[in-house]
Amino acid sequence: MTVYIDPPTWPGHGRMWSHLVSDVSFGELHTFAASIGCPPRAFERDHYDIPSDRYGDAVRAGAVEIGPKELVRRLTGAGLRRPKGRPACTDPGTDPRDNV
Repeated sequence: MTVYIDPPTWPGHGRMWSHLVSDVSFGELHTFAASIGCPPRAFERDHYDIPSDRYGDAVRAGAVEIGPKELVRRLTGAGLRRPKGRPACTDPGTDPRDNV
């Protein structure tokens, strides 16, 4: 299982954020996110938003640190990129919010 995380350089809600992605499947991503205690509400289209204070937790659990351009390249190359305006994945069981 390999998931990737970019540096916490994205501002929002008074914090800095990272993006956590998989280049294999959303199932792999959801499993990893759950293993580090990331809430399902942190999932947005194709990634999890990870606050800067949890960045180290993700890396210690096995997330590979890469830059934001490389993160998008891997996500796009895997066919998992879901930009704004494009429908989210609708396969049952692939969105963690389906299980809430």
